[in-house]
Amino acid sequence: MSSNDAEPSKHSGRSAAPVDETAYRILEVLRDNGRVSIAALADKVGISRANAYTRVESLVHDGVITGFSARVDQAKAGLSIGALVFVTVMPQAWASFRERVLEMPDVEWCAITTGEHDAMLLIRAVDVSGVHEFSTGVIAQLPEVRTVVSVVVLDEVIRRPYLLPGDLPERSTETPLGMTRWTPASPGRDMLPPR
Repeated sequence: MSSNDAEPSKHSGRSAAPVDETAYRILEVLRDNGRVSIAALADKVGISRANAYTRVESLVHDGVITGFSARVDQAKAGLSIGALVFVTVMPQAWASFRERVLEMPDVEWCAITTGEHDAMLLIRAVDVSGVHEFSTGVIAQLPEVRTVVSVVVLDEVIRRPYLLPGDLPERSTETPLGMTRWTPASPGRDMLPPR
């Protein structure tokens, strides 16, 4: 497998053909080793090399696999500080906010959320002052942003490349929700333009 990013699929983020058991086994193997050869992948999954190659190409084409990349220890690579930045966005400013965030190299991950805040960003920095500079000097200065709350990450307990349906345990549907409260998204958040 190449470690280069795959071409973004025009189907990314949209439903493709259903993923079958063989495809899930392929995804499990690739999760452990994205550089596995097609021959080794075929052997581990129990299919022919030709079938493995075709299956991987199909998963890329359908947008199920969106790329191949190395996993990096951020601290050892020089970015020892991580922070979660929670942002409340001004109404009617969603499209512009999204475009601005896509241009920010500090942001490793961003999600639009329900609840008290509208978006959550995971950022990386060399030190705590870098988090402060980003929070107050970059994101808080955007006209689309109403409020910003930053939380420094003390320890990253677990980080998986991705989950598959078979990873999730079955749980009783009779378990009470307890203190869980779901807050709906404000109007417009679900209508963001596609990436």
